[in-house]
Amino acid sequence: MRLPYSLRHVPRERLAGLTGVSESPLPGDIVLASVERIAKNSAVELNDGRRCTLHEGDIVAAVFGNRYATLQFEGLARTNGDSCDLLSMGGLCGLVQTKHARVSDPTKLKLIGAVTDQQGRPLTMRDYRLQPSQADRRPHVTVVCGSSMDAGKTHTAMSIIKGLSRAGKAVAGIKLTGTATGKDTWNMLDAGACVALDFVDGGYPSTYLCGHDELIELHHLLVDHAASQGADYVVMEIADGLLQRETSMLLQSAIFAGVIDSWVFAGGDPMSAESGVRMMRSWGIEPIAVSGVLTMSSLNIREVEAATGLNCVKAGELQAGWLNDRLVARLPPEAAHLRRIA
Repeated sequence: MRLPYSLRHVPRERLAGLTGVSESPLPGDIVLASVERIAKNSAVELNDGRRCTLHEGDIVAAVFGNRYATLQFEGLARTNGDSCDLLSMGGLCGLVQTKHARVSDPTKLKLIGAVTDQQGRPLTMRDYRLQPSQADRRPHVTVVCGSSMDAGKTHTAMSIIKGLSRAGKAVAGIKLTGTATGKDTWNMLDAGACVALDFVDGGYPSTYLCGHDELIELHHLLVDHAASQGADYVVMEIADGLLQRETSMLLQSAIFAGVIDSWVFAGGDPMSAESGVRMMRSWGIEPIAVSGVLTMSSLNIREVEAATGLNCVKAGELQAGWLNDRLVARLPPEAAHLRRIA
């Protein structure tokens, strides 16, 4: 049985039995399936991070969830009788609703049953999440958001983490929204993060169609856990673009914006950067810098700086610590006080 990344907090021995799959599964419901036909996702990422090639007939554990990916699939936690689609290599399953024109059809799964524990209770991811922790400090939180999928948000977040870790700072990486996959958190750890967390640690296989209060609770859970692990800084990535439902909802939330100290925007091109920065400003948010894929062109950088009045910073400059002094200057007074008396 292949146990994917999305189920990395579920001990293998808890997967003890099977029962019938609900006709209306909920996000987080865990199932066992066989690979019926290989298509788009020809591999899964296992719970230990290894990429595992799939073959027809392989038995995989999977978790129902919703997916939003403009360059791949939009999918919902649904079934078609005893069949469903593999929505991501992280082990998310459901039914594809729409897809990018250049993406092939999804890999097909045949459902064997819903997984139960030793007492016959159906398993759900919500039972395997981090418990709330008490932290004696409030870390400085920098959010990286962007114009779209593949605009360079993860690389920007990783680069900021690298810059802080090179300076000896205790920094955590958090992927707050998205679809379960380990590569983003592995990249954060490789950049020097003392801990890297994502929504899977909060019991969610993905965050598409989550409510406002759920995301705020998830934010506090992950930031508090990072702080309890000694992080003075948190670099947090929010998936997709500003027009995506959860991203837009978070950035327009006074509750969420009120606990964020710094914002960095990652854009794919100058027009998206100008539009994104203008949109953020209309929501009362002032980014401290622009970065992303667009910084691979010097002409792009000149256009963005002229259009926005913000510094447009390359990944290498972030990794060299370009933002560090700006983040230190904005460190919350209570966090500095706590360090002085520690």
